[in-house]
Amino acid sequence: MKDLRKTDKFRKNTLIKVLHHIRHYWMFLISSILLAAITVALTLYVPILIGNTIDLILGKGQVNFSGIFHLLTKITIVVCSTSLLQWLMNIINNKIAFHVIRDIRKEAFEKIETLPLKYIDSHAYGEIVSRIISDVDQFTDGLLLGFTQLFTGIITILGTLFFMFSLNWKIALLVVVLTPLSLLVARFIARKTYRMFWLQSEARGEQTALIDEMINNQKVVQAFSHEPEVIEQFDEINNRLADYSFRATFFSSITNPATRFINSIVYAGVGLVGALSCITSGGTFTVGQLSCFLSYASQYTKPFNEISGVITELQNALACAARVFELMEEESQVGEKIDATVLKNIEGNVSIKNADFSYAPDKKLIENLNLTVTSGQRIAIVGPTGCGKTTIINLLMRFYDVDSGSIQVEENDIREVTRKSLRSSYGMVLQETWLKAGSIRENIIMGSPEATDEEVIAAAKASHAHNFIMNLPHGYDTIINEDGGSLSQGQKQLLCITRVMLCLPPILILDEATSSIDTRTELKIQEAFALLMQGRTSFIVAHRLSTIRDADIILVMKNGRVIEQGNHEELLKKNGFYTSLYNSQFEV
Repeated sequence: MKDLRKTDKFRKNTLIKVLHHIRHYWMFLISSILLAAITVALTLYVPILIGNTIDLILGKGQVNFSGIFHLLTKITIVVCSTSLLQWLMNIINNKIAFHVIRDIRKEAFEKIETLPLKYIDSHAYGEIVSRIISDVDQFTDGLLLGFTQLFTGIITILGTLFFMFSLNWKIALLVVVLTPLSLLVARFIARKTYRMFWLQSEARGEQTALIDEMINNQKVVQAFSHEPEVIEQFDEINNRLADYSFRATFFSSITNPATRFINSIVYAGVGLVGALSCITSGGTFTVGQLSCFLSYASQYTKPFNEISGVITELQNALACAARVFELMEEESQVGEKIDATVLKNIEGNVSIKNADFSYAPDKKLIENLNLTVTSGQRIAIVGPTGCGKTTIINLLMRFYDVDSGSIQVEENDIREVTRKSLRSSYGMVLQETWLKAGSIRENIIMGSPEATDEEVIAAAKASHAHNFIMNLPHGYDTIINEDGGSLSQGQKQLLCITRVMLCLPPILILDEATSSIDTRTELKIQEAFALLMQGRTSFIVAHRLSTIRDADIILVMKNGRVIEQGNHEELLKKNGFYTSLYNSQFEV
């Protein structure tokens, strides 16, 4: 089965994207190439000096010690200079690699911030994390190895060819004819390894996603005794990863021995032909020159071994880079217009006109939804699971855009205003709490960074969170992790409510905001909400219908449509779907 991501064209495109990121550091790149050329030239100069030294040892009593000492001193200086320049070149290569990786990881993270929610909702979080962390790390290793060996290898090949042809073109021609064999072997193996490394990266992403899911939901797994199934699922992915890793390693591991075998044949051929030339040339091709030529032959074939190893690592690096670029090239959420309006002086007037929306084109959800809300009204949204209650909230916040129709705030189509000004107009408390790693205070002031300690405490007291916060080890300075650590679900929800209490936004969205709070505290919270909602437009998603009796408008939804609309008393008089829902919650 062919896969576009595993074709040569796709691999070349990935390489072009990598080079596009490298070009920002062209000065470092040029410096690296120049240093590579200098170090190779010095390295290739050493065999000439060694050959000249050998030719000064003519026989017993015919050794030119002063000449040998002079040449050995020169060899020492050249070798030390080469080592110093190679060290400097490696520093530059590391700088290029880590700067490129920093840029790619930054772009990938920024991309996540602009991805539409439908992408996040349809992909495992752990798999996305794997692309930015594991895949980028793997790419780093390949890129470092490539910079370290690729330039010097290519320049060494060209340099040794020049010197060999200048010494003896016939023997040099023999080397050139035999060398392509190692390139053919390396190319064949590279094709095999790229696919295996891609599959390895995919399996690693699946494994990370499963581990992340299990850690976050370990209580659920244990509560339903689901451990054997989870272990079986992990074993399947783990065995698949081991298989891909083994096959990738197997193919990559035969590259070096195969190319070394061919290069050894080249070296033996040079030695044999060179020895015969020394015997038959009548002194035109000396033993020192043969020594020099053999050294060049060894240096000529060595880069092929190194480059073949680099190619193998690059297959892994390119496979990982392709997955990162695939994420970075995902379609972003619809951008804001250049002249987008900044909402100001919001009173809370909202209208929905002929709105249609569906998550999947072939499955209708919201159809022809119409609603007019004036400032200060309380709108309750009720209905069975999956009817579209939370979807309306997502549309109001512009987490998703309507397929047709419009949603307006203060007579401004929300697609024509900035997302920041729109979302800062809402205060939202969801059934699913969200906290970040940091202090209690940092979590509360997320929407109001400039809030004073007095304002934070006042908001916490209004939400009845102050007492439990003060019982924490360090009060408002207590550090929690992203899931709230040892805080109960109710305490986490109180913090989210406090956050909204502090912001005092003109429009409120409460999606089962008190579902995790005990009855006694809920009554106090309802009182606080009642005070908070005075003069503010409020959208309340509720399952417990007793909590929304005082709503100005109740939208009764079913299958994505508003089938009934009115206040509590009006809907009961209709004796329709709302009445059956309401009565079902109070049947004895």
